[in-house]
Amino acid sequence: MSNRFPMMNPKTLPILWVFILCLAGRKASFAQDPHFSQFFSSPLTLNPALTGLFDGQFRVAGNYRNQWPTINNAFRTGTVSFDMGLLENRLPQNDRLGVGIMALNDRHVNGILNNSHVGLSAAYHKSLDENGYHRLTVGFQGTFTTKRLDVTMADFEDELTALGFTGVTQEVFGNNRVNIGYFDLQTGLLYSGSTNGNNNFYAGASLYHVNRPNESFMGGNFVLEQRLTLHGGGYFPVGQNKTFHSSFIHHSQAGASETVLGGAFSVNASQDEYFPLEIYAGAWYRLKDAVIPYVAVEFSGIRIGYSYDINVSTLSTASNRRGGGEISLIYIKKPVDWYRKKMNCPKF
Repeated sequence: MSNRFPMMNPKTLPILWVFILCLAGRKASFAQDPHFSQFFSSPLTLNPALTGLFDGQFRVAGNYRNQWPTINNAFRTGTVSFDMGLLENRLPQNDRLGVGIMALNDRHVNGILNNSHVGLSAAYHKSLDENGYHRLTVGFQGTFTTKRLDVTMADFEDELTALGFTGVTQEVFGNNRVNIGYFDLQTGLLYSGSTNGNNNFYAGASLYHVNRPNESFMGGNFVLEQRLTLHGGGYFPVGQNKTFHSSFIHHSQAGASETVLGGAFSVNASQDEYFPLEIYAGAWYRLKDAVIPYVAVEFSGIRIGYSYDINVSTLSTASNRRGGGEISLIYIKKPVDWYRKKMNCPKF
């Protein structure tokens, strides 16, 4: 996926790319946050309001992608999260309090820049009707971020001679490993609804970097700009044992934006309502950038998905149309009384 927007031709020296984004003492950040093509499979990096909003006892989710592998492994990103509901017997009927923890690692240019994030999130899901078909949610997430720059793996401009890189630089970075850390705050809202309990539709918004932390390595004022995300979707039965799932997302940050939309059909191959074997196939499209085919299988509360970004933008020449593969896994522990009334909530 072209989830980050390069500031120059990606065939140029990758370290210059990293330093322009991370070391310049600018008042605004041009870098983009890491995020996933399968955004619907990474709830705690999409919107804190999704914390605890699922039909089950607890949920474990994970994603991994290697973006632009032909360009020096430009971005490798992985995340894992755990969330669950609390105090269900003490809250009003159909309300839920969700809590969760998320960890994300993002490595740039073969590990020259390493970003690690650990976040705690909470959300309250308020039922708007007696059936629990409609809910309004507010969520918050506090994240501690560390960034490490390993300059021993970098090449600088003053190392370049007619004979190539000499391996000697006049740049001084102390112990050759530059580290920073800061606290970050995110928040989100979400509406989720259903007409009959067998379908679902939702719309939400999240704001990341509410406190606009300073992430300069050199003591400057390199402010991380706020990211606004709008997203939504739903699932709808389209026949016996068949369902159509759709979703979209729109990001806006520091003057750059991205929109992804698409959908997938699922078929219950086992034709069992309580123990289904779901097969998914579909595609998403990142506007002016990439086509994203998607396949998945779901059984026993586990869904495993795979997608692959096929670049169709001008970047396709450098990437050989290899935007990058992504794999996702979600496991939801079902309650012992699995035959009970199901909680209506977004599935994608």
